[in-house]
Amino acid sequence: MMKARLNPQAAAPAAMKAMYELEGKIADLGLDPTLVELVKTRASQINRCAYCINMHTRDARALGETEARLYLLDAWRESPLYSDRERAALAWTEALTDLAGTGAPDADYALLQAQFSPEEQVNLTLLIATINAWNRFGVGFRLVHPKEGRM
Repeated sequence: MMKARLNPQAAAPAAMKAMYELEGKIADLGLDPTLVELVKTRASQINRCAYCINMHTRDARALGETEARLYLLDAWRESPLYSDRERAALAWTEALTDLAGTGAPDADYALLQAQFSPEEQVNLTLLIATINAWNRFGVGFRLVHPKEGRM
């Protein structure tokens, strides 16, 4: 089992305050909260941030997300449970989260353009960049999630 390395909040409160402020601004950009949690969860799955996966699946459930959709999120391409808009957001999330591997392909950008306005494209991209930053805090500093049944 990995052990926590440090508490970034205690080590650099000003930096973490800036991250929380950015997170607050993103919440005000008008993206659907359920879509936001799907994107955050998918990016966290790719980045293997157990702390983040736990938090975002919990938040998604609180918004009414179904267990089936959460269980199938890493196989969204094969599941009929996601809308075209969600598929475009998830494709863009995967493209930007694994940027070195994907190069943000034109096909994924075309899906994004078909489902999101230019402003929404920028807002979604900021959301994806931010959750990837949060994942790096979670994985890099080995933030721990509560054990099953203990929140």
